Amino acid sequence: MSTVLRLVAALVLMLGASAAQAQNKVPSDRVLEALVKSSLLSLNDANVTGNYAVLHAKLSKPFREQFPPEKLKATFREFQTNGADFDIIAAMPPAYDPAPVVDEDGKLVVKGSFPTEPSRLRFELEFIPSDGEWKLIRIYVKVDPKS
Repeated sequence: MSTVLRLVAALVLMLGASAAQAQNKVPSDRVLEALVKSSLLSLNDANVTGNYAVLHAKLSKPFREQFPPEKLKATFREFQTNGADFDIIAAMPPAYDPAPVVDEDGKLVVKGSFPTEPSRLRFELEFIPSDGEWKLIRIYVKVDPKS
């Protein structure tokens, strides 16, 4: 093998290894907040408009296959029925509890809340690496009365 091909192969291996290692780490605070808000605001927009196509497009492939837009709409019907609109979270930082982690399966697990009024918006999100970025594989959202 020529020296050039060896260097190219070594570079490809190093880039692949660093991308894989990056996926095993919790993203920076700024990236993490963007992931959380993007996911939750996409859900909010879907609930407000009744159109779940954009939310569906942002999901990981396994999640998309299991939950087509119609099933997402049925799953989150309560939010539509109650007229829930939590777009105010765009202006708030999330509070994580516990701290976000990448679990033993390589999933980014993020749980926490936003101090919305008069109720608290709680969330549990899980992401998997897909196409070089974190993609949503699980979403759980609940609006609780504040204590």
